[in-house]
Amino acid sequence: MACSTDHKQGRGPEDSTVLISLACGSLSGVASSTVTFPLDLVRRRMQLEGAGGRARVYKTGLIGTFRDIVRAEGLGGLYRGILPEYYKVVPSVGIVFMTYEKMKQLLSEVHSN
Repeated sequence: MACSTDHKQGRGPEDSTVLISLACGSLSGVASSTVTFPLDLVRRRMQLEGAGGRARVYKTGLIGTFRDIVRAEGLGGLYRGILPEYYKVVPSVGIVFMTYEKMKQLLSEVHSN
Protein backbone atom coordinates (compact mmCIF):
# COMPACT_ATOMS: atom_id res chain seq x y z
CA MET A 1 0.00 0.00 0.00
CA ALA A 2 2.83 2.40 0.80
CA CYS A 3 4.49 1.62 -2.54
CA SER A 4 1.41 2.73 -4.48
CA THR A 5 1.44 6.06 -2.63
CA ASP A 6 5.12 6.45 -3.43
CA HIS A 7 4.46 5.90 -7.14
CA LYS A 8 1.94 8.75 -7.16
CA GLN A 9 4.57 11.06 -5.71
CA GLY A 10 7.04 10.13 -8.42
CA ARG A 11 9.12 7.77 -6.31
CA GLY A 12 9.63 4.11 -7.05
CA PRO A 13 9.61 1.24 -4.58
CA GLU A 14 13.42 1.12 -4.72
CA ASP A 15 13.56 4.59 -3.12
CA SER A 16 11.93 3.28 0.03
CA THR A 17 14.43 0.40 0.10
CA VAL A 18 17.27 2.90 -0.13
CA LEU A 19 15.86 4.95 2.75
CA ILE A 20 15.31 1.84 4.84
CA SER A 21 18.91 0.75 4.20
CA LEU A 22 20.13 4.22 5.16
CA ALA A 23 18.08 4.18 8.37
CA CYS A 24 19.14 0.64 9.30
CA GLY A 25 22.79 1.45 8.70
CA SER A 26 22.52 4.59 10.79
CA LEU A 27 20.84 2.74 13.65
CA SER A 28 23.44 -0.01 13.56
CA GLY A 29 26.15 2.66 13.73
CA VAL A 30 24.50 4.22 16.80
CA ALA A 31 24.18 0.80 18.45
CA SER A 32 27.79 -0.17 17.80
CA SER A 33 29.12 3.21 18.95
CA THR A 34 27.06 3.08 22.12
CA VAL A 35 28.43 -0.35 22.99
CA THR A 36 32.07 0.29 22.10
CA PHE A 37 32.43 3.96 23.13
CA PRO A 38 33.44 3.35 26.77
CA LEU A 39 36.33 1.13 25.71
CA ASP A 40 37.37 3.65 23.06
CA LEU A 41 37.25 6.46 25.63
CA VAL A 42 39.49 4.51 28.01
CA ARG A 43 41.91 3.76 25.17
CA ARG A 44 42.10 7.44 24.19
CA ARG A 45 42.60 8.61 27.75
CA MET A 46 45.38 6.10 28.32
CA GLN A 47 47.05 7.12 25.05
CA LEU A 48 46.91 10.82 25.85
CA GLU A 49 48.07 10.66 29.45
CA GLY A 50 51.52 12.07 29.88
CA ALA A 51 51.31 13.87 26.52
CA GLY A 52 52.62 17.41 26.56
CA GLY A 53 54.44 16.94 29.86
CA ARG A 54 51.28 16.17 31.86
CA ALA A 55 51.51 13.79 34.78
CA ARG A 56 50.31 10.23 34.37
CA VAL A 57 46.85 9.77 35.83
CA TYR A 58 45.89 6.20 34.96
CA LYS A 59 48.50 3.79 36.31
CA THR A 60 46.39 0.69 36.90
CA GLY A 61 45.74 -0.59 33.37
CA LEU A 62 42.47 -1.00 31.52
CA ILE A 63 40.23 -2.13 34.39
CA GLY A 64 41.73 0.42 36.77
CA THR A 65 41.17 3.21 34.25
CA PHE A 66 37.51 2.18 33.89
CA ARG A 67 37.21 2.22 37.67
CA ASP A 68 38.93 5.63 37.99
CA ILE A 69 36.65 7.21 35.38
CA VAL A 70 33.50 5.81 37.00
CA ARG A 71 34.62 6.96 40.46
CA ALA A 72 35.54 10.46 39.34
CA GLU A 73 32.80 11.12 36.77
CA GLY A 74 30.12 8.49 37.32
CA LEU A 75 28.81 6.14 34.64
CA GLY A 76 28.07 9.14 32.42
CA GLY A 77 31.80 9.78 32.28
CA LEU A 78 32.20 6.69 30.13
CA TYR A 79 29.99 8.37 27.52
CA ARG A 80 31.49 11.86 27.66
CA GLY A 81 31.85 13.04 24.07
CA ILE A 82 29.57 10.48 22.46
CA LEU A 83 27.45 13.08 20.64
CA PRO A 84 30.25 14.04 18.20
CA GLU A 85 30.82 10.31 17.70
CA TYR A 86 27.17 9.97 16.65
CA TYR A 87 27.55 12.95 14.28
CA LYS A 88 30.36 11.06 12.58
CA VAL A 89 28.92 7.54 12.68
CA VAL A 90 25.27 8.09 11.71
CA PRO A 91 25.88 9.44 8.20
CA SER A 92 29.00 7.41 7.46
CA VAL A 93 27.70 3.98 8.46
CA GLY A 94 24.27 4.75 6.99
CA ILE A 95 25.78 5.67 3.63
CA VAL A 96 28.11 2.66 3.61
CA PHE A 97 25.25 0.29 4.42
CA MET A 98 22.93 1.89 1.85
CA THR A 99 25.64 1.76 -0.84
CA TYR A 100 26.41 -1.86 -0.07
CA GLU A 101 22.74 -2.87 -0.30
CA LYS A 102 22.18 -0.91 -3.52
CA MET A 103 25.30 -2.31 -5.17
CA LYS A 104 24.32 -5.83 -4.11
CA GLN A 105 20.92 -5.29 -5.72
CA LEU A 106 22.35 -3.81 -8.93
CA LEU A 107 24.98 -6.51 -9.32
CA SER A 108 22.47 -9.29 -8.77
CA GLU A 109 20.29 -7.77 -11.50
CA VAL A 110 23.27 -7.57 -13.88
CA HIS A 111 24.28 -11.13 -13.04
CA SER A 112 20.78 -12.49 -13.63
CA ASN A 113 20.51 -10.82 -17.07
